[in-house]
Amino acid sequence: QVQLVESGGGLVQPGESLRLSCVASGFTFARYWMHWVRQAPGKGLEWVSRIDEWGAVIDYADSVKGRFTISRDNAKNTLYLQGNDLKIEDSAVYYCVKDLVGGFDSWGQGTQVTVSS
Repeated sequence: QVQLVESGGGLVQPGESLRLSCVASGFTFARYWMHWVRQAPGKGLEWVSRIDEWGAVIDYADSVKGRFTISRDNAKNTLYLQGNDLKIEDSAVYYCVKDLVGGFDSWGQGTQVTVSS
């Protein structure tokens, strides 16, 4: 079965950086687009970024463009999200999501990112 396990979240101060990881198993990782989606406390889901199978096509939400970088290592079945210059409004649970025909298929359990001074 599909498993997505996120890690790397934590408590940081504004302006600092974090690198999130998501290890995938149970499917052929290299054949699928992947997404990062986040949910802030009391708010709805917000799509953050996506990457194609080869890392050649990448998109970002305007809220993170220029600060976040999505990447993948297909040899390690791992998806990454590097967040720089983090802001308080970046605080959220971040989910790694497997794509299915442009939609969201399988979700990880999430990793908490808290940005606070």
